[in-house]
Amino acid sequence: MEQSEAPEPTEDELFDVLSSRRRRYALHMLKGREEPVELGDVAEQVAAWEYGETVAEVSYDERKRVYTALQQSHLPKMDDAGVVSFDKNRGVVEPTPALEDVRVYMDVVKGREIPWSDYYLGLSGVAATLLAAVALGAWPFTALPELAWSVAVVAAFAVSAVVHRHYAQRTALGRGPTPAELDDE
Repeated sequence: MEQSEAPEPTEDELFDVLSSRRRRYALHMLKGREEPVELGDVAEQVAAWEYGETVAEVSYDERKRVYTALQQSHLPKMDDAGVVSFDKNRGVVEPTPALEDVRVYMDVVKGREIPWSDYYLGLSGVAATLLAAVALGAWPFTALPELAWSVAVVAAFAVSAVVHRHYAQRTALGRGPTPAELDDE
C-alpha cells in the first residue's frame, strides 16, 4: 500500500486517537509491522484483548462487533490523523511513520501508581530539603560530609532515571505480546 506524504498529526489528533482503548489496542498490534495487515486479523486480536480471551476463543459476534467498529469508525479516524493507512476497499491497514511518534504521548499509569512527572517533582522536593538541611548544618545531617549527601542525591536521581527508562520501554506501545494496560488486569 502506498503511503502518501501526509502532514504530521497534531497533538490534539493524537490525543483523540489515543482516547479510545480499542484504537490503542489496534495501534499496539500494528506497531512495528512492515506489511499491511488484514482488517479481520486486527479485529480478532483487538476483540481477544477486549474480552480477555485468546484469538481462538473469540466468538463470531465479538469479532464482528469489533470489526464493524474498526471499519466504520476507528480506522478511518486513525487514517485521518495520519497514524495508519487504511484501505477500506481492500480491507487492509498498515502503520505510517507517524505511529513512531505516538509513544511520546503514552504514559500508562495504573491503579495506585503515580505519574513519573509527580515522582520527579517529589524527589526534587526531598533532595532540595535534604541539601538545605545539610547546608544549614542541621542535626543529624552533620554526621556525613556535604559531598556524601550530594552524591546520595545524584545517585537517587540516577537510579530513578534507570528505573523510569526500563519501565517506559516495558510499557511502550507495540512492545510485548499484549498492550501494557492489560498487564495486571
